[in-house]
Amino acid sequence: MNMRSLTRGDGVVIGAAVLLFIASFLDTFDGSGSDVPNAWDNLGLVMGMYVGGIVGAALIVVARALPQPRKVVGLDLGQLGVALTVFAAWTSFWTIIDPLGAFSDAFTKVGAGSGLILGLIAALVLAGAAIATPMVPALQAALVPAGPRPVTAQPYGAQPQGGYGYPGAQQQPFGGQPQQGQPFGGEPQQAQPQPDASIGGPAQQAQQQAPAGDFSPFWFAVPVPRPLYAEDGSATQIAELAPGTWYLAVEQRGPALVAQTQDGRRGVLQDASGIQRG
Repeated sequence: MNMRSLTRGDGVVIGAAVLLFIASFLDTFDGSGSDVPNAWDNLGLVMGMYVGGIVGAALIVVARALPQPRKVVGLDLGQLGVALTVFAAWTSFWTIIDPLGAFSDAFTKVGAGSGLILGLIAALVLAGAAIATPMVPALQAALVPAGPRPVTAQPYGAQPQGGYGYPGAQQQPFGGQPQQGQPFGGEPQQAQPQPDASIGGPAQQAQQQAPAGDFSPFWFAVPVPRPLYAEDGSATQIAELAPGTWYLAVEQRGPALVAQTQDGRRGVLQDASGIQRG
């Protein structure tokens, strides 16, 4: 499970579920004394309103953190969780309107207690966050910010940044001191002729034939969870890129990117809009 894939909307869902759990221990009806029942004294109320909402929140968070979508009885875990949160809000709304049900005529002076009031607020916030998260960009932002991007090891024989030929390096002025290894007053070394590519190895031929403006790999992070499809062009999803995690783009295919996950899997990211480059 990747907890960095959680969004701000998931954070609101978790907070509302905690509030709903606390409300289940408060008084269901207004009154004084230690004999005032709470939700745990009414099995139908606690299972339908409080536990139903908490289980729905847990399913939403688990579905977001899993690398692959899971289904139960043909339904996605996230969709099932949203349905449970809506059912909890529906139950809390009608329960607070008629808290006593059939006993309303016998106890006309008894109203809803703090447990039902706080439970209604928590259930409405929970259902609202579960429904609005896929539609509101502010709730789709990563709950945990992306950390520093991994450092890519330089290939053998590559020039380090700031060395000769790097755009930010200081070039030696004309007539300056000779470089290390060149005798003082000696003639500058003439450029050696390049060997013919036909007699070189395959790696040398590929290096000489590579275009000047070739694609350079870079690290990136996605703003929202996005699927990664197989490189063969099929609709098979091999992974899901999660916000808050850095991935390596190794190739560009039109508007799409070929990305590599941290466990070495490669696939095509068809939607590269709004990505954050490292």
